[in-house]
Amino acid sequence: MTHPHPAGADLRDALAAANRILVREGVLDAFGHVSARTAPGAGTFLLSRNLAPGSVTPSDLLVHHLDGQIDDPRPPYLERFIHAEIYRRRPDVLAVVHSHSPSVIPFGVSDTPLRPVVHMAGFLTAERTPVYEISDHAGDATDLLITSPELGASLATTLAGGSVALMRGHGSVTAGASLMEVVYRAVYTEVNARIQLQALTLGTPRYLSAGEAKAADQSVGAQARRAWDVWRNQVTQDGAR
Repeated sequence: MTHPHPAGADLRDALAAANRILVREGVLDAFGHVSARTAPGAGTFLLSRNLAPGSVTPSDLLVHHLDGQIDDPRPPYLERFIHAEIYRRRPDVLAVVHSHSPSVIPFGVSDTPLRPVVHMAGFLTAERTPVYEISDHAGDATDLLITSPELGASLATTLAGGSVALMRGHGSVTAGASLMEVVYRAVYTEVNARIQLQALTLGTPRYLSAGEAKAADQSVGAQARRAWDVWRNQVTQDGAR
């Protein structure tokens, strides 16, 4: 499935809106971030300066290089290397979300794997969403943050060619082929996790098979624009009040 990737000022406006959408949908709060590659194949991406997502405007977006560096005096996010190293390894990825959405975190700290239980989340790995274990790469005395290219690279390796990777005790990272796709995926990762947690209280859930997940991602995932349009309209109306 393909969705258009805006450019120039339109990309800045869309990325600022994506921050507000993800806050409104309970994926981001005072922390977390969303980025977008400046163009398909580009070696740069846009990510806000160090700021709460709900406060991000187009003028707050900084151009980052794939080494995580910026040509701007304003302070960047500490975890910009999450984005930089995924873009470096995945030319197909045009947008990335890092969040601490609450229903997802339990699956990164328990033996129960996050798996697709609803057709809206067919992009999740059918058998087990991978979990990144930072202590395997940096020992057992870190703050769990991805604050170097080396840690960003190890997280990107865990994500590999997938859409979502969990981060033990921290949150998750989501990748997409467009800004609207990654927002859709980040929202429905949280929705799927919440429903799976509810289902587990009733018994053993019936998960989507690999074939069902693939088919659902191709058909339902192709409708990401529908969700994006309504979500963007909602945050535009919120800002006008």
